[in-house]
Amino acid sequence: MTTDVSGLTRVRADRVRGIAVGLRHLRGPLLPILHAVQRDLGYIDAVDVPVIADVLNLSVAEVHGVVTFYHDFRRGPGGRVMVRVCRAEACQAVGAEALAEHATRRLGVGFGGTTADAAVTLEETFCLGNCALGPSVQVDERVHGRVSPARLDALLAEAGR
Repeated sequence: MTTDVSGLTRVRADRVRGIAVGLRHLRGPLLPILHAVQRDLGYIDAVDVPVIADVLNLSVAEVHGVVTFYHDFRRGPGGRVMVRVCRAEACQAVGAEALAEHATRRLGVGFGGTTADAAVTLEETFCLGNCALGPSVQVDERVHGRVSPARLDALLAEAGR
């Protein structure tokens, strides 16, 4: 594998094309392709958008619009651990705002940010489907309920942060 920027871009574009070609047979394939690219490569890079558009015979603007509309798609590298704090009304009613403030202070980043050591990316979400057990937090793929600031600190410690 080459290490120059154009070579890395070419390798990434080839991987994205392979993912898109493999999933283009699906009904409404754009979202599954975007999720697969993010899962496999960590985020949706600007170089990915025209490749996906070409495979699906869509405009670059259409693909870019979907990537920027949905908050779940990252457009840059994320941290090794992804932390999402629910900010929906049910969680707000039981302390999500205080938890959100604690998370931003504790990690030293705002929502959408990644810690300087690339350990944690902090995101907000507007429902984790755990309303009865709010406030809720998702750490990587696992949802946790009734999370206090102390419990969030413990979850971060378990995740290596």
